[in-house]
Amino acid sequence: MSKKSSIFYCQNCGTSSSKWLGKCPSCNQWNTFVEERTSKKESKKDGYVSNIKNTPKLLNEISYSSENRIVTRDNELNRVLGGGIVPGSLILLGGDPGIGKSTLLLQFALSSKSKKILYVSGEESEKQIKMRAERINKNSEHCYILTETSTNNIFQEIEKIQPDILIIDSIQTIHTSYLESAPGSVSQIRECTSELIKFAKETSTAVLLIGHINKDGAIAGPKVLEHMVDTVLQFEGDRNHVYRILRTIKNRFGSASELGVYEMSGNGLRQVTNPSEILITERDENTSGVAIAGTIEGARPLLVEIQSLVSSAVYGTPQRSTTGFDTRRMNMLLAVLEKRCGFRLGAKDVFLNITGGIKIDDTAIDLAVVCSILSSDQDVPLDNQICFAGEIGLSGEIRAVNRIDQRISEAGKLGYKKIIISKYNKFNSKDFNIEIVKCGKIEEVFRLLF
Repeated sequence: MSKKSSIFYCQNCGTSSSKWLGKCPSCNQWNTFVEERTSKKESKKDGYVSNIKNTPKLLNEISYSSENRIVTRDNELNRVLGGGIVPGSLILLGGDPGIGKSTLLLQFALSSKSKKILYVSGEESEKQIKMRAERINKNSEHCYILTETSTNNIFQEIEKIQPDILIIDSIQTIHTSYLESAPGSVSQIRECTSELIKFAKETSTAVLLIGHINKDGAIAGPKVLEHMVDTVLQFEGDRNHVYRILRTIKNRFGSASELGVYEMSGNGLRQVTNPSEILITERDENTSGVAIAGTIEGARPLLVEIQSLVSSAVYGTPQRSTTGFDTRRMNMLLAVLEKRCGFRLGAKDVFLNITGGIKIDDTAIDLAVVCSILSSDQDVPLDNQICFAGEIGLSGEIRAVNRIDQRISEAGKLGYKKIIISKYNKFNSKDFNIEIVKCGKIEEVFRLLF
């Protein structure tokens, strides 16, 4: 006999309660509890059943060898994963609807030449997947397609095929008969993910999950889902632009700040090996309010274009708007220019944009942001052969930034003639093919440029 009950789950963090609560006691969010009908069987026979019993061991009794990663044919995917896929790991890929998550993983599955891959789709039929594969002009003798949503049936097929990599599209469509709640509910997502984790760890099979996101941009389901998996990847981009960014949010086997860039075309996703070229707009003549910044995402140096527009406030209250940059940090930089340098920007509208649809959190682009704003305010174009790398302090000084060697090398490689950095930066003396200008205050940069 099964025991039927009704449990309330928080849609934000997954906390359960026997009654409805207006405010979640765990995450303090309001109106997030929903009722789910559950039915747990006395003996669980469906889904993945573990046959291994672990025993306690001393740390020096545990044998360790470096993981042999599965190196894919997608260099951008290898980069964000830290060098390849670790066997037995669980990878969660999230992103907006229609951004290209299924296309990315199907391309990866069809490009495999040696590893056996099982692609499980709960959203598309076999004919739809075949149409997508023909559109991206890929075929593989090692990729199996299964359209199924029940974990019991999925694990039965896994026993027959014995794949090296399992892809689930998506985790919100998978359900287990152990619970009566609907697919996509908190209990179903948590239960199905725990079964996949047991399977991955005990069989050393890499599992890649596609996850939906909600209207706030977070992965749908309980927050505990992101804690359970080993790696969380975010696929970002604007549907109106062709470029897509694959960003690492969490990674237990590598850096959590890596970045991969793709270009969406009619034939699928194409890797972009040099993102700096697509992030900088080509112009026939110089325009005021444009500055080039040297930044680093993970291990990759990038040059990005900062665009600013400063104009008189028409509606009385000045507007502050940014795209791809923290608005609060821009307000701080404007306050430094007002207080320390004497520029009157308090009664002017300031709009800031980082081209290419990319979001930058690196404080080393502060100097480029300030120079871009001053260029627009004075209506004086900057030399298009100059780039910047420096952090602005509250007293108006230009602070040193890390890994300045890579930023200078990237600027020289792309043909820039001059880079302005902090005079407090210490780096190995190399024969850079670019002029390096060191400054300590914003006033020095202003006198140098204007």
